[in-house]
Amino acid sequence: MSRFLTRFAQDESGATAIEYGLIAALISITIIAAAQSIGGSIKTKFEKVNECVNASTSAAQATC
Repeated sequence: MSRFLTRFAQDESGATAIEYGLIAALISITIIAAAQSIGGSIKTKFEKVNECVNASTSAAQATC
């Protein structure tokens, strides 16, 4: 039983798995933050295009 506990205490494979999990989590957070940032700017551009299309079909003037 003491040999099992000694081997268990010296086994670092669980620590490696946790490290890989933390790295994957940080990469995921970075990707999500970048996608939200890019998504916001793309949304703004599409709204501007929508305003210009609506302005061209109506009497209103937009700065396009």
